[in-house]
Amino acid sequence: MSSARPVAATLPQPLRMSTLFVRTLREDPADAEVASHRLLMRAGYVRRAAPGIYTWLPLGLRVLAKVEAVVREEMVAAGAQEVHFPALLPRDPYEATGRWAEYGSNLFRLADRRGGDYLLAPTHEEMFTLLVKDLYSSYKDLPVTLFQIQTKYRDEARPRAGLIRGREFVMKDAYSFNVDDEGLDTSYQLQRDAYQRIFERLGLDYVIVAATSGAMGGSRSEEFLTPTPIGEDTFVRSPGGYTANVEAVVTPAPEPVPYDDAPAAHVEYTPETPTIARLVQVANEMHPRPDRPWEAADTLKNVVLALTHPDGERELVVVGLPGDRDVDLKRVAAVFEPAEVEPATEEDLAARPLLVKGYIGPQVLGPNVRPAGVEVGSPEDTAIRYLVDPRVVEGTRWITGANSSGQHVFDLTVGRDFAVDGTIEAAEVRAGDPAPDGSGPLELARGIEIGHIFQLGRKYARALGLQVLDVNGKQVTVTMGSYGIGVSRVMAALAEANHDDVGLAWPAQVAPAHVHVVATGKDAAVFEEAERIVAGLAGQGVEVLYDDRPKVSPGVKFKDAELLGVPLIVVVGRGLAEGIVEVRPRAGGDPEKVAVDEVVEHVTGQVVELLA
Repeated sequence: MSSARPVAATLPQPLRMSTLFVRTLREDPADAEVASHRLLMRAGYVRRAAPGIYTWLPLGLRVLAKVEAVVREEMVAAGAQEVHFPALLPRDPYEATGRWAEYGSNLFRLADRRGGDYLLAPTHEEMFTLLVKDLYSSYKDLPVTLFQIQTKYRDEARPRAGLIRGREFVMKDAYSFNVDDEGLDTSYQLQRDAYQRIFERLGLDYVIVAATSGAMGGSRSEEFLTPTPIGEDTFVRSPGGYTANVEAVVTPAPEPVPYDDAPAAHVEYTPETPTIARLVQVANEMHPRPDRPWEAADTLKNVVLALTHPDGERELVVVGLPGDRDVDLKRVAAVFEPAEVEPATEEDLAARPLLVKGYIGPQVLGPNVRPAGVEVGSPEDTAIRYLVDPRVVEGTRWITGANSSGQHVFDLTVGRDFAVDGTIEAAEVRAGDPAPDGSGPLELARGIEIGHIFQLGRKYARALGLQVLDVNGKQVTVTMGSYGIGVSRVMAALAEANHDDVGLAWPAQVAPAHVHVVATGKDAAVFEEAERIVAGLAGQGVEVLYDDRPKVSPGVKFKDAELLGVPLIVVVGRGLAEGIVEVRPRAGGDPEKVAVDEVVEHVTGQVVELLA
């Protein structure tokens, strides 16, 4: 075994359980929903201060610092330079970009004693942009990429799963600044490559998926997700390699259908059919078609949604989609961001008497009632916007509401009988749907978003006046990229991926220590030998957590060792009489009996291998 030191820094001081600021819990916290939340709380890594807000304890900070170190090293290796902004920021820059209003209720707003408006930063695009504007003015200064690791604040309506979705969290955000789009492509690829190295070094499984840009704006956007059943994000992948967040999936639209010989639309009596299932049943019983039974996919479901815009305005929108599909509110929210989306209420419907619940048809919507010459969304426009699923193409025929209780219209044909305001990606994506690129049927999975990269373009530079002189002496607007990693969320993702029924099992790269030495029993010789082993390991650069508590039972010490999750456990106890100690791998594998005189060299070699 190699006796090379696993670290080259100053020799680490052992952590001692007798003095370490930690208390482990035997019971799960009442509000813990997922394993990472439950175990990080029980093992004394974090403590809840308020919903979505956590205090970091010594062991938690050690893990967080190691995650940060990997991120920082790879950012520097990719050419980025570190800065650090305040978390408390003035209103004006966010007003200039429109995000003071766009962030809506997610923004923590406050005023100082003089009445000045401030916010707790949810993200720092504006500040990075203004900093570069303040210091740089020529193409010779670019490209430059800056990053920080900083605490962010978002007033999440429903914080959940501990560190996975909190109201205060640690994030690495980086921004690239280039003169032209070609330079942005290069900077983007450098960051993309760095992200892959970061997650590989951390031992996190990840998938890169196409994503929407949302309120950030910009063009190209990709997420790094770590697959897990408890993930909040749903993503798709195909056998041919297509991957995307479900919000970014583009529905392949069928070709338009000729309708020259289509039968005329006709209204039929369909009593007590407020649901699609009941409508299909009645249609087959009372109005059967000659070639095959009616199916849910033959119906056009019209769903009324309410948008609350950042200025407080409430707007109703109707989404038309095949009746065998449901609306996916997350996909709709991605389209309408920063507006908040929810199903329309009874009060919303009551204010629009033409909308007959359960029997809504396109005849009272959008361009079908909007006067000629009135623009969509203008003050004169009182019509409800009508957007349809991409499958609702010209010439397709539908059963849909006749805007009268107990009546539906059959053979209502797109382009002949009604028009729409546009299409929308609102329908749920299902396993087996075709991939947009033709690479096969889609498979659905869930994951935690651990990173997101954007090509922002010139949105923020234009809003804040960031320009430089180009090679010809002409003022040009700088183009930007944005690159974020949820550092505290990565720690939670690591805990999700590295645990068993009894506790955590950290990878050596991020564990709070490399080795957990457990002295068991009451014999003074056991503690003396354990001290010698601890000193020997520390002298080789190994980080040691030493359970030196003299009056704690072996059972409690073993349970704590399993819960805390340090990669290697060295047990000094009854075997010492025979010159033997036991080395247990925390993440699985058989325990080894090692001669006490060889244990320091043996364990040091194992640590070197784990860190390689």
